[in-house]
Amino acid sequence: MRLRSGVALTSTDYGAVLLDERDGTYWQLNDSGAVIVSALAEGLAPGAVAERLAAEFDVDAAEAEADVRELVRQLVEAKIVRP
Repeated sequence: MRLRSGVALTSTDYGAVLLDERDGTYWQLNDSGAVIVSALAEGLAPGAVAERLAAEFDVDAAEAEADVRELVRQLVEAKIVRP
């Protein structure tokens, strides 16, 4: 998965913001969402992203995998990321 061309990711004190430069829409991400999107932008597969999320936030693997799947689903639907 990769961020679509024209989408910028910027870290903030509270997580990150994704800005779609085409139409000016943005997504505000909390800390866990920022980790997920940053890891996806690095080119990590969703399973590896879930492992990173579980380690960083001390959540179980199943919860991390569900969180990654849901955010990826939303980002694909919004055409922010491309498979």
